[in-house]
Amino acid sequence: MEGTRTRRIAGAVALMTMAMAFPAAQAQVKSAQTLRDEKMTEIPTCAKPLGTLAVEEPEGGVSWWTAQQLPAPSKLIKVFVSKSHCFTLVDRGAGLDQAMKERALGASGELRVQSNVGKGQIKAADYVMVPDLISKNDDAAGGGVGGVLGGLMGSKVGRIASNVSFKTKTADVTLTITDVRSSEQVAMAQGQAKKTDLGINASGALFGSSGVGGAGVGGYANTEMGQLITMAYLQAYSDLVGQLGGLNGNASASNAQQAVTVAKPGRLLANAKGTGTAVRTLDPGMMLYPTGNKDGMMWEVQDELGNKGWVSSTLIELSK
Repeated sequence: MEGTRTRRIAGAVALMTMAMAFPAAQAQVKSAQTLRDEKMTEIPTCAKPLGTLAVEEPEGGVSWWTAQQLPAPSKLIKVFVSKSHCFTLVDRGAGLDQAMKERALGASGELRVQSNVGKGQIKAADYVMVPDLISKNDDAAGGGVGGVLGGLMGSKVGRIASNVSFKTKTADVTLTITDVRSSEQVAMAQGQAKKTDLGINASGALFGSSGVGGAGVGGYANTEMGQLITMAYLQAYSDLVGQLGGLNGNASASNAQQAVTVAKPGRLLANAKGTGTAVRTLDPGMMLYPTGNKDGMMWEVQDELGNKGWVSSTLIELSK
């Protein structure tokens, strides 16, 4: 009898222990989910810049963001770039326009002496990034941005902007990066977000003062649709940074050298010392392509027929 009672007590204790452990296990699972959600909304960071970047609006003159009273998406992407330290930003918009006005003032003699504003100072962009929407629904319903804009501005706008929907609260976006020297599209990434993805992230750090909330991008931080588009672009940006992780950070050196034009008559020499038979004669106006090898004043070049040799840098100039 006593043994039976003891077994019953032991069983009850075991059940109580399991009941107490179950909520703890649930809490651990919830915590892991929360951490995963938070990780998805962190702006990626880089130890050093991958290159210099200009951000441009999508082509076609379609301002789909205006229907949501949002700033241009380039402003949002610039926040990601600035906070990630993955690229050095160069301004190709209003900032550049003002810079060119200063240079015009300098050229006209209006600036003070030693202002140090002039030619040869503007940093080149290594890459251009374009934020856009994925257009895969040519028959956009009236509940989307495409339906609204399509009725006002024509079906082309509707096709382009069909993948931001008011009704279903979804966003499908794309980011592309083009190498300005080779014109190659070196990376493309897609991002998607749905209303159900917001969850706790809507009040997380991404939309707070340390994220896009304090960066002057308005509706991207404090409206549901703006937050949705932000998460979609962040997903694409994170993927893009991962794709470009192998870049050496020196796009100028990695690309083919800028072409040169023969300015004075001369000869294409067999070696940098000028010994041996000349490969061919060079006439003014001919275009040559440097290999990147140099020896003092001598540059190794190749002509359009594949002939390779050396030429004095005093005979050539950068092609314009």
